[in-house]
Amino acid sequence: MTTGHYQLRLYIAGMTPAARRAIENLETLARELGRQGEQVEIQVVDIIERPQLAEDERILATPVVIRKLPPPIRRVVGDLSERERVLVGLDIRPL
Repeated sequence: MTTGHYQLRLYIAGMTPAARRAIENLETLARELGRQGEQVEIQVVDIIERPQLAEDERILATPVVIRKLPPPIRRVVGDLSERERVLVGLDIRPL
């Protein structure tokens, strides 16, 4: 039974070590949420390749993940290694 749907967009600036860690950490979190019945959609945007998206979203630092759905929008900056901080920052219920 799905209890929620999350749309997460991760902004990176090239495939740096911090960007790789952020991608891995976000994918791990999405798998954990999926096992709890949550539906998680992840999109990774490289602002070097798509600078207009970074400007539209007012991205000032990377990596940053933005929870697009459900509203309201939430942001967390960093490599997403602090799981509890990410869950609280994105306002996702604890696992």
